[in-house]
Amino acid sequence: MKASFVNQLEPGQTITSSFLVHTKEIREKKTGEPYLSLLLSDKTGRIDAKMWDNVAEVLEAFDRDDFVKIKAIVQLHQNRPQLTIHKVRAMDDGEVDFADYFPCSPRDPEEMWRCLESFVGAVRDAHIRALLAEFLRDPEIAARYRRAPAAKTIHHAYLGGLLEHVLSLCNLSRSIAPLYPHIDLDLLIAGAILHDIGKIHELTFERGFSYTTEGQLLGHIPIAFRMIADKLRALPDFPPRVRTLIEHIVLSHHGSLEFGSPRVPQFPEAMLFHYLDDLDSKMECMRASVEQDRHSTGFFTSFVPSLDRPLLKKDFFLDLSSSALSMSAPLASPPPAAATLVAVPVATSVPEPAAHPKPAPPVPVPPQARPEPARPIISERPSGLFGSKLVEALHPLPGKPLPAPAKHE
Repeated sequence: MKASFVNQLEPGQTITSSFLVHTKEIREKKTGEPYLSLLLSDKTGRIDAKMWDNVAEVLEAFDRDDFVKIKAIVQLHQNRPQLTIHKVRAMDDGEVDFADYFPCSPRDPEEMWRCLESFVGAVRDAHIRALLAEFLRDPEIAARYRRAPAAKTIHHAYLGGLLEHVLSLCNLSRSIAPLYPHIDLDLLIAGAILHDIGKIHELTFERGFSYTTEGQLLGHIPIAFRMIADKLRALPDFPPRVRTLIEHIVLSHHGSLEFGSPRVPQFPEAMLFHYLDDLDSKMECMRASVEQDRHSTGFFTSFVPSLDRPLLKKDFFLDLSSSALSMSAPLASPPPAAATLVAVPVATSVPEPAAHPKPAPPVPVPPQARPEPARPIISERPSGLFGSKLVEALHPLPGKPLPAPAKHE
């Protein structure tokens, strides 16, 4: 077993351990010298790494998807752990246990496959059930479906993640369909099983998770569309209109053109399935982001680009021992800068109340000292000569006589 896993690393540690190289970039320092920027991974996560010195000696020693052994220091960069590598060497496949380097679903793939078969067996429409069974009976599809991740990085990005995501959607569909009597559950189940089936050919997951050439050129939606067409050749009696509905669910499941769907959802099952798919992927993304954020201080994670926000670490927020430290005492407001504190003596005895004095007679105010009555305020002064004359006529200045009325000719 490898010495240190990503989720065990703490700032300040010096480690000697092995990792899978997920990405490798050669960059230049300000001096023009090269340095290495790597993304390393194991089954518990990924971590950025930099090698600043003696880079020329190891530039060609390893590549992406190779296993490497490194000596490095763990540091924090923008609240995220990062490795500064001092030594690195390539490793042979025989030196490593592959199970240490690839994240996988906690669920048993064979158990999940049996659950998928039971969902297909429960489909009432014989034509839809036959189409789904064609996919499950294909040995190549079945083998890749058991292992494929649901995505490269964003959600369910681990071996078995696609199957776990699909089963979650099947369960959501079965739970929510009874709330809408006009919804066809069979169409939702077909959408759940087929919407991402193109990912078994879009992604490569033998060493690291990356895109195949076919995946880069086409994407999983067109690949799934082609796979459905291939299987329907064995079912000549399949109803053409049902085929169109299933194809539309697959084509529109991202919900909008800007997110890669060639079409937007245009009937209830397609719309409902899009939101179920979006819900399940975002819930998994939130769970994984909070779980993997161990170094951000406070109640929030670092910014999560896929969700466009930081996330509240709810369990930490609700922990009384932590929240009491930050929320028990309100922050004191500093006194105003110009305020002067004056000591006020405290009376030792209560004085007797004084008799009410008689009011003083009013002091006469000479006319010239009396304040002028307030003039109305006009929020917007009229512009132009006529407007100015109108203001002067309505509100003459003190001591200025009113203008004589104009003679009508």
